[in-house]
Amino acid sequence: MKLTNTQNMKRKSGMTLIELTVVILVLLSLIAILFVGAAAWKKGSDRAACIMNQRNVQQAVRGHQNMSGANPGDPGLLTAAIIGTDGYIQTQPVCPSATGGYPATIDGVYPALGTLAYPCTAATTLQHVPNVIAGW
Repeated sequence: MKLTNTQNMKRKSGMTLIELTVVILVLLSLIAILFVGAAAWKKGSDRAACIMNQRNVQQAVRGHQNMSGANPGDPGLLTAAIIGTDGYIQTQPVCPSATGGYPATIDGVYPALGTLAYPCTAATTLQHVPNVIAGW
């Protein structure tokens, strides 16, 4: 009986080029999923921080309104009374996203209920608006 070359050769241990390519593709896919998840987490945390900034300013405006005995729509709301060393909030809030920001001043009129006194400029693109502002 004569042995052919294929029967005579011993099987070498190791990975073939196809197996190595599949392993690399799986690892790259997992890394891509990780980066997408991290970006979504960052976007969500930026939105939450921005909404908290708006909430804090809104509470300061309502507190100042109550202390002044003013009604929604009354004039007399000053930015310095809300934000600054003598205000309710010591430092100017900053939107954590790169594209967002807040107005330099607060309108001189106390806002109506359900209206934000200090909206984020990124609200239309990044959804930095609270879901419910009816009681604000």
